[in-house]
Amino acid sequence: MPKSLTTVSVAEIRRRVVEAQGYASRPRTGTPAEVLATIRRAGCIQLDSVSTVERSHRLALGARVGAYPESCVSRLLRTGKLFEYWAHEACLLPVEDYPMHRWRMARFAESHPWRGNVFEREPELTRQVLREIGERGPLGSRHFEGSGSGGMWNWKPAKVVLEALHSAGRLAIAGRDGFQRLYDLPERVFPPELTANGAAPTDDEYTRWATLRGVVARGALTESAVAEMWRLKGGVARIRPHADALVAEGKLQRLEVADGKAPVLVPAGVEPGGALPPALLLSPFDNLVWDRAFLKRVFGFEHVIEIYKREHERVYGYYVLPLLRRDRLVGRADLKHDRAEGVLRVKAFHPEPGVRGDLDSTLDAALIRLARVLGAEVVSR
Repeated sequence: MPKSLTTVSVAEIRRRVVEAQGYASRPRTGTPAEVLATIRRAGCIQLDSVSTVERSHRLALGARVGAYPESCVSRLLRTGKLFEYWAHEACLLPVEDYPMHRWRMARFAESHPWRGNVFEREPELTRQVLREIGERGPLGSRHFEGSGSGGMWNWKPAKVVLEALHSAGRLAIAGRDGFQRLYDLPERVFPPELTANGAAPTDDEYTRWATLRGVVARGALTESAVAEMWRLKGGVARIRPHADALVAEGKLQRLEVADGKAPVLVPAGVEPGGALPPALLLSPFDNLVWDRAFLKRVFGFEHVIEIYKREHERVYGYYVLPLLRRDRLVGRADLKHDRAEGVLRVKAFHPEPGVRGDLDSTLDAALIRLARVLGAEVVSR
């Protein structure tokens, strides 16, 4: 790997990655068009079912566009401007990127990563599901008979088939009823030019695209963090040849960092200097915090998610949102949104060690802003 001629500080990398997220610098109201533009800029926004405060995508989008109509994401899915698929995890993605994600669909068509070859095990149910959706239009798993054996991921057989068909690209998410997915045929959801040619990109084509897309979206990433963003096996060894080619073509730049650790990739010609948010609470699944090793290196922040721990084992709380002040993560707030009473409750707040300045006013400002996104009328500390 050629040595970079440029060495930058950790502080510059930190600023680059925060600026790239496009967080709103003040409380505001966003439009569906801004929601779509935000997802295009981010590349993908993670979905998660936990709603203790709010679904993760609502928190992530609210941090960037402000309060926005809750129904607009489902509308953007129904009209084929967004799609749901596997990226970092289950994510919202811009439909223009659909052709590249056929790479993963082709692999999942051969065997579902968690369920094996569903189509060979359930050929008749697969045909039935496709037939009924073809005849009746968008359907959810509740529209099919059967039940699971209990537990969080013990789905009924029809749900397993629906998810396998979606992972293979043979069904698309046509919106949601509440948080329940509605499945339909891709040709009825997406523009015809996207479904007319089903050819998947090669491994090299996809990895090159993912490297450039990831670095531009995130502002600065190590090669390892690129692989982590898209959950790609092979790590640095897989990403490096494509990173080298993109650097040689002038599309990316590789920078040495003053801490002496792995170099970072940044978009060529982009310099830091944009707006930073004065106070913002982030989803625990926000794009900024995806790569915990990179987060620890650049922010000195050890990200912990304790949802699945027993209560007495938790250090910070059940659903904890990192507090961002400009380009530093300065604390963690364990929150709960009491929808019936319209109250956003602070169960606990933990400042980061060594943080200076008035965190009370920073937290208050971030809570007020978050309450506006949630539609909560009162903040209780």
